[in-house]
Amino acid sequence: MQHTRQIAVIGAGAMGGAFIAGLLARELVHATHLVATDVRPERRAELAAQHGIVTTADNRAAVQAADLIILAIKPQLVTSVLPLLRGLLKPDAVCLSIIAGTRMQTLHDLLDHAPVVRCMPNTPATVGAGMSVWTCAPTVTPEQRDLTQQVLQALGKEAYVEHEHYLDMATAVSGSGPAYVFLVLEALIDAGVQIGLPRPLAEQLAQQTMYGALVYAQDSRQHPALLRNAVTSPGGTTAAGLYALEQGAVRAAFAACVQAAYQRSQELGNQS
Repeated sequence: MQHTRQIAVIGAGAMGGAFIAGLLARELVHATHLVATDVRPERRAELAAQHGIVTTADNRAAVQAADLIILAIKPQLVTSVLPLLRGLLKPDAVCLSIIAGTRMQTLHDLLDHAPVVRCMPNTPATVGAGMSVWTCAPTVTPEQRDLTQQVLQALGKEAYVEHEHYLDMATAVSGSGPAYVFLVLEALIDAGVQIGLPRPLAEQLAQQTMYGALVYAQDSRQHPALLRNAVTSPGGTTAAGLYALEQGAVRAAFAACVQAAYQRSQELGNQS
């Protein structure tokens, strides 16, 4: 990415802040060429002090010189914020939206702007370990696609999909997925405490076990069932624990969880 590119982040909350930190850490943009907007004065002051970037409450001023506009506002603000930017974007600017449930056609209609990218990142992006799934309009040029890919790689891993309907599915799996993992982590910690472990030790054991298991799964490239079977001895402690989980219909619970999140993502898209 050229360091002379101007980038605007519209909505500098948790995810907007992750983009800012990732772009600067990877040296994909100079701090003086990055502007972030937020309605909260304290948040603007925090970002300016932490990163040395330009901050403002004026979305219209922020986008006018930008080559890349990252839209990171809340879904309920789409119809009030985006129309105010209509006609202000440079023709060759690309809009990268991480607004949940907001489809590319909606972005195009509200902004009257053709080069739009829709992306679903997740919160581990704040520590450079995110998973972003994205697609783009046919009007997005190869150069703009390369730019988008570089930006998303600054947050972790990325996957491009041809069809937009996969974004709703990705929202249910990777977008909302960290919350499911946190719930499992919390339950494992509490279960350890319930049998008598001190909470700090239970937290350490559960966190490192989940982290290690995920790294092992990625590195081994084996099916999870094979990895599970490898640590399950006949009549052993793991077999007993897994049997209890199966009795609790944990698989069905996850299936219902993802299905509910997927349906909700579709509903949000239909409302936008």
